Amino acid sequence: MKKALISVSDKTNLEFLLKVLEELDYQFISTGGTAKYIKESGFTVKEVSELTHFPEMLGGRVKTLHPKVLGGILARRDNETDIQELEANEIEQIDLVVVNLYPFEKVINQNNVIFAEAIENIDIGGPTLLRSAAKNFQAITVLSDPMQYQRFVDTVRIHGADSDEMLALKESLAIEVFKHVSNYDNLIANFLKDKLTTTPIGKSYSMEDEEEKESPLKDELSLTLKKQKTLRYGENPHQEAGLYVTDSPTGLANLEQLHGKEISFNNLLDVDAAWNIVNEYEASIPCVSIIKHNNPCGVAIAPSGAQAFIDALSCDTVSAFGGIVASNVEVDLAFANELSQIFLECIIAPDFSKEAIEILSKKKNIRLLKCKLKTPKEAELDIKAIDGAFLVQEKNNFLLDKEKMKIVTKKEVEESEWVDIILAWKVVKHVKSNAIVAVKDGKTIGIGCGQMNRVKAVEDALAESDIETRGCVLASDAFFPFPDNINIAAQNHVATIIQPGGSVKDQEVIAACDDANIAMVFTGNRHFKH
Repeated sequence: MKKALISVSDKTNLEFLLKVLEELDYQFISTGGTAKYIKESGFTVKEVSELTHFPEMLGGRVKTLHPKVLGGILARRDNETDIQELEANEIEQIDLVVVNLYPFEKVINQNNVIFAEAIENIDIGGPTLLRSAAKNFQAITVLSDPMQYQRFVDTVRIHGADSDEMLALKESLAIEVFKHVSNYDNLIANFLKDKLTTTPIGKSYSMEDEEEKESPLKDELSLTLKKQKTLRYGENPHQEAGLYVTDSPTGLANLEQLHGKEISFNNLLDVDAAWNIVNEYEASIPCVSIIKHNNPCGVAIAPSGAQAFIDALSCDTVSAFGGIVASNVEVDLAFANELSQIFLECIIAPDFSKEAIEILSKKKNIRLLKCKLKTPKEAELDIKAIDGAFLVQEKNNFLLDKEKMKIVTKKEVEESEWVDIILAWKVVKHVKSNAIVAVKDGKTIGIGCGQMNRVKAVEDALAESDIETRGCVLASDAFFPFPDNINIAAQNHVATIIQPGGSVKDQEVIAACDDANIAMVFTGNRHFKH
């Protein structure tokens, strides 16, 4: 009789497979809970301990790691020496391995998971069995996922166990095993990296070590991605696209769509841009951003979400048409009434009231997206793909510290201006360079983005504003290289400018501000976004 070694944590479709294998004259060998399940399902099974004459031990940590098992899997059927060694050691050949791994990912994604429980769900025997069977794919069929059972059964029934089609299936299943085990190991490595603190050999631990900032850019970076969904197409209809998430999904990977047509590739890019902006503020300060083609066309803070939207919309009512709206507070009835007055592609917020959903759902195509506000991580990575390689950097989570900023002009900053100064600096961080943002009364009134020179960006932000620029704050993502930008700001009666500083012509720029009675603040940090 052919022999099938079966050890699975996920019993999905297992009874179906057992019935087919029994019809095909397989003898079952199994362990612990799987053996119990097979018996209770009415099938005969030999426990691994009967095969090895060695008990399961260490609380189940050691079960299948034995020559009687691994020898039966790894032996080359066309190698005379291997077969002789099997016979000499009374080892039986195993023809089919059905194994899926301990649910490590499911366990670590539970709330308040105990570290010891996570460790016990690191499978050792399972990956060994899978890799061994996959290595010997010419002789062994290996099933690592319940979703593979039907494919195996159909191939056997239609083409036979010794067909070319079965060999092709074995090859495909072996490749899937190595991908699966690799992803499983990466998941464990990333979990342990986050949970464990290690001290290099020869270095003693001290409290000073806690203050040392460890670089997030390691010599090796493992990134395991799973396709969460297939998208209709990419940036253009001729491009295939999908949404992939990490093994521990965070942020927009946990997006919940409450209403509307299928979300697109471009929608997700714009939703990400809009969501990042409103997450600059805690929910105690309602913030709304409107995005078009990955750049903001309006951002505002206000006492309510509805008012923040009205103010954000006033910045550029034309560009907002067909845009993406993000809010860091719940969309309530008043907010929804305002949103319903304009055509929008998507609205993303931490929540929507029942009344808001009823109103907005009257537009069948608008996408209502719910997502939990994020907490920036200090060592979060920003990864961008280029041709044949990846660029990796820390996320730009720089926080503006009012106490560390330097007022470099004769004119001081009015205390009432700081709300606008901080808003302008938070927004310019999310605008494509060269970037200029004008803010007045808690809302953007002009945005210059993606320009090849800073003068044009300043002109775009100020000259075309529909709102009076007198007394506004102007933010620049990088230093002003010449005083010509200040001249444009003066003509538009800008009150205060915030910029990184650091140009060789800083003194000329400061002097131009003094001549125009404009206050200028240096942050010391640039906010380029390419």
